[in-house]
Amino acid sequence: MLRNEMITVFGGSGFIGRYVVRALVKRGYRVRVATRRPHLALDMKVTGVVGQVELVQANVRVPSSIARAVDGAHGVVNLVGILAEGGRQRFASLQAKGAQNIAEAAAAAGVQRFIQMSAIGSDAGSDSRYAATKAQGEAAVQAVYPDAVILRPSIVFGAEDDFFNRFADMARFAPALPLPGGGHMQMQPVFVGDVADCVANAMDDASAGGIYELGGPRAYTYRELMEFILKTIDRPRFLVPVPMFAMSLLGLAGEMAAILPFVQPFLTRDQVTLLAEDNVVSSDMRGVADLGVTPETVESIVPSYLGRYRRYGQFHEAA
Repeated sequence: MLRNEMITVFGGSGFIGRYVVRALVKRGYRVRVATRRPHLALDMKVTGVVGQVELVQANVRVPSSIARAVDGAHGVVNLVGILAEGGRQRFASLQAKGAQNIAEAAAAAGVQRFIQMSAIGSDAGSDSRYAATKAQGEAAVQAVYPDAVILRPSIVFGAEDDFFNRFADMARFAPALPLPGGGHMQMQPVFVGDVADCVANAMDDASAGGIYELGGPRAYTYRELMEFILKTIDRPRFLVPVPMFAMSLLGLAGEMAAILPFVQPFLTRDQVTLLAEDNVVSSDMRGVADLGVTPETVESIVPSYLGRYRRYGQFHEAA
């Protein structure tokens, strides 16, 4: 049964966004997907019943387009973010100023609920521009919506993720995988479907304001995750510790390669800075359980989509 409330989701056609839209649709919300290129997201329109999902062109750097996207909305979810800069897509303009633009337009339109997607490690004083601008975005939203819900996930995994898929694909061709700083940093991957349910539950609960850090049931070292990937795809590879200064040089090489048209950086120095710190939920922060979600494990989900990286795909038999 459809509800009257319209929820505008900025970044709704991305990896996390598609799951968030589906979760909101299941709750009966009408959803407006705000994206820079609506023509590339036409499949989103069949996520719900006829007319439940609509697409609208919006650019978080253009306030007039944001105003159109939030007009008549009950709630707003901002998922816009990037892992590497390129062209006009800059950390400051998207994650800091963009969040401010959306919050101000939403308030002017009378939007009642606001959910901001941030990240574990967001810190205005961080040496990482990614982490610093995530924190600036949080502050900009809370200045307009003191009761906004701020979600800070660890690494988000799912069938289309850019973490497990990336290293599984790399292991098909590379004789070894690098372990930045020895691979001792800790991560607490969280399933994208659980993140989406957190968003939907937070939208339902008007009292669910404040900051939540989202992580899975357990933390892993970087080395443990690489070992898990290699075991899952049955491709023995060397794991080579690489000093952080050497990783920074690789990051510089990635940035230089990205100067070429249509080339995405395989690594940046800003990402290396992030890898130097643990990425786990703080013990004194609210988390997925406080939003009514029981998180899935890496072991129960990831093997279902890494099978294509085995030597013979679904027909592969481990030795």
